[in-house]
Parts: sequence; structure tokens; C-alpha cells
Amino acid sequence: MTEYQNVFTRVQVRGPAEEGVPLPENDRIGKPVFSYWMGKIGNAQIGPVYLGWWGVASLFFGIAAFEIIGLNMWASVNWDPIQFVRQLFWLSLDPPAPSYGMSIPPMSEGGWWVLAGFFLTLSLLLWWVRMYRRAIELGMGTHVAWAFASAIWLFLVLGFIRPLLIGNWGEAVPFGIFSHLDWTAAFSLRYGNLFYNPFHMLSIAFLYGSAVLFAMHGATILAVSRFGGDREIEQIVDRGTASERAGLFWRWTMGFNATMESIHRWAWWFAVLTTLTGGIGILLTGTVVDDWFAWGVKHGLAPGENWVAR
Repeated sequence: MTEYQNVFTRVQVRGPAEEGVPLPENDRIGKPVFSYWMGKIGNAQIGPVYLGWWGVASLFFGIAAFEIIGLNMWASVNWDPIQFVRQLFWLSLDPPAPSYGMSIPPMSEGGWWVLAGFFLTLSLLLWWVRMYRRAIELGMGTHVAWAFASAIWLFLVLGFIRPLLIGNWGEAVPFGIFSHLDWTAAFSLRYGNLFYNPFHMLSIAFLYGSAVLFAMHGATILAVSRFGGDREIEQIVDRGTASERAGLFWRWTMGFNATMESIHRWAWWFAVLTTLTGGIGILLTGTVVDDWFAWGVKHGLAPGENWVAR
């Protein structure tokens, strides 16, 4: 049983289905089922699922946006299913031309993009409300909802807030896989290399930092799971040998202390600041700073005429 609840789980404990804590509004959907393969990577129980009116509305608008984007892509290859699959990574639903400003263009000239963006934004905001309300109903903190809000902030900056400040939809990101990547590359070149944007630097630092921090934390807990390290809440209030060993390991290898609680706050802030700083950097581009390389030269960040390598 020492290997239970480990990434390399060999034992799956299977008991009666867990319905969850009782709530005033008992509108969970479906009966719980068990999956052997899901049990290999986590909890084997699937369901029941709670949606509620906020969740149903979010799914409705999300599916509507997905259908609009998908059908427009399919129409662009003359409804040929084979070409749709072959060219899927290159297909795109593009925003209106800059000449339309912030007006609603004809459907064939960007109107579908505006409608899909509206539905997708509505879906995300409704899902945020659902997430927040579920946390309150369960007596939890609202940390997950606010972390999700940080991601929504970056989404809104890219597709609505920045285009609104500049004055045309054409500044927004297209819906597509490679077209989105092409937009990113062109955006960076157009504004003098985004790598000199200090908020972009922060965003990337927090992004990579999040990956390392989460991996190190997960690995540490797995390494002390044989001592009960997976029961982190218990170890916070009643420090045991797992917490002692994990703390000692971090002091030896990282040079600073991390507790069973503080590491989660570190991880939360690193993840949230990735999209928060990224959104600020995008928002400043083209509105406050037109050339990030020139800005970097002016502030001694990029090599200029009088720049001396140190």
C-alpha cells in the first residue's frame, strides 16, 4: 500500500461511489462510473458532474463559437472533408480588415469572426461565474477562479481591449493554429521585437518558472509519498517525517525553505503572473510603445550606438 496514490500507482482502491458533500441544490448530472485507466493517473471515479444554469449557458455559447469557427474553416475548402482534415492546421477565421474599424462588418468579411469572438468571450465569462459560485457553495477559497480570471485577462487583451484602444478589429488574433503563430511572429516584428518588452520578459520568466516549480514540487511530494507526503494538509498542521525530509531536501538543493503551504502560494503566483504580465505587455504594444527595440536602446536594454557589452 506504500505505492498507493503515486504517479506509478500499482494499487487502485475501489470503494462505493463518492457523491460529494451534500448541497441545498442537488442537481448533479449522471451516475458515477469507474475507469481502470483513469485510475492509473488519478481518481478512477468519473462523475457525477455539476453544471447548473451558468455551466449550461457557458457550454451553449462555447459550442456555438466552436461551430462557427469550424464551419467557416470547412467552407473555406469547399466543404471537402478530406481537405478539411489535411489543411486543418493552416485553416483560419480571420478578423475584419482595419478599414472597418470597430464596426460590425459583413459576415463574409469578418462578421463571423466578431460573432464567434463574442460567443467565446461570453462562454469564458459564464464559466468563470460558475467556477466562482461553485467554490463559494462548497465553502472553498476562490483561488482557482481568480487564477482563471488572469488567463481571461490575456484573452480579452488580445481579442478585445487592445483592438478597442487602437480602434480596429484587425489588431486582434485570428482563430486558427498556424495563423495564430503567424500573427504572433508578425506582431513581434511589427513592433520592433517583443523580446525587448520587459513585461514579455516577466511573462516568460514566470512561465518557465511555473513549469520548473510545479515539476519540482510534484517530484518532491512523490519522493516523500512513502512517508505520507501526499497528505499535505495533515503535514501542514502536524509536521511529520515527510515534511521534514522534503524541507531538508529543498534547503540542501535549492538553498531556501519551502513549507507544505508556501510552495502552493509560490506556484499560484508564478502561474497567475504569467498571463497577467503577458497581458500588460501586449496592451502596451502599439498603444504606448511602437518600437520595443528602440525603447530598449533608449533605456540601455538593447545594443545601440553607445552600448558597451559588460
